[in-house]
Amino acid sequence: MDSSVGTSSLTFAAVQRAGEVVAATLATTPLVSHPVLDRSVGRRLLVKHEHVLPTGSFKVRGGVHLAATLTDVERRVGLVTTSTGNHAQSVAFAARAAGVPATVVMPQCAPAVKRDAVEALGARVIVHGDGLGEAAAHARSLATEGGYIDPTDPRIILGHATAYLELFTQASGLGAVYVPIGSGTGAVGACVVRDALAPSCAVIGVQSSSAPAGWRSWLSGRIETAPAATRASGLATTSGYAATLATLWAGLADFLLVTDDEIDGAARLLATRAGTLAEGAGAAALAGVVAAAEPAADGDLPVADGELPVAVMCTGGNASADEIARLAAAA
Repeated sequence: MDSSVGTSSLTFAAVQRAGEVVAATLATTPLVSHPVLDRSVGRRLLVKHEHVLPTGSFKVRGGVHLAATLTDVERRVGLVTTSTGNHAQSVAFAARAAGVPATVVMPQCAPAVKRDAVEALGARVIVHGDGLGEAAAHARSLATEGGYIDPTDPRIILGHATAYLELFTQASGLGAVYVPIGSGTGAVGACVVRDALAPSCAVIGVQSSSAPAGWRSWLSGRIETAPAATRASGLATTSGYAATLATLWAGLADFLLVTDDEIDGAARLLATRAGTLAEGAGAAALAGVVAAAEPAADGDLPVADGELPVAVMCTGGNASADEIARLAAAA
């Protein structure tokens, strides 16, 4: 597949083909009910544990699909990309699998643990700029002969969509699926697969209020920018994305903003009620569920009989030392 192919290539049939590619390398991730978590939130939840994948994130799905669809030019010149961490690891994973070199430009705000992980996969890391915008511009300048892998490359989005191909095959009758949004690639995949397999299921996006560019873009229907001061590195985008906006605008039932403290609270619930260490972006979906719930008193909450379950995407487990320290400090 040519990387210049636009969003018209993001069809359910294309997701199914990507699913065959990804399934040849990655095992299906668990979709698990945690009754004690249900009582804490007051909803029937199913947690999709994407953090158990290699690289600790759902984004490796994009890397696996990318590795199988590289162009001749990309194989010749190698890959260049930019990311705060999980996309970077996925491209490094793809490059190693395909036997080509990779350079990843990461902003200064990227956690050290993610920089180390990218280097461990064999990629060269360049730290440049205060945010993703500056890092991306530098990465593009390095890829003068081609080989730049945009985080919203259609091949990446199709790989990410395979998480939802699994989800909607594993569970029927979902009322909603909550998806964290940075660039929006995962949520686009959720919308494409939902339309084909579960059209009555709501897809609800969740983003940090400290990095609301995607939310602002969704509200206005055009690309908006905003500062990214969030502690959740996987959500630290400063602009909406043209490759994902139209699908998100048409396909999301709602788009919620949550605070970084609410994300930390959701990470604490996952750790103490579901035995799951999630990074900020990985806990954001649960934070959205909690924020959307009725105000609650202290203690366990009743779970409504007959209410349709909702799925929560735990997209990543690459928690930084600071995130782990915040969990311990509030324990």
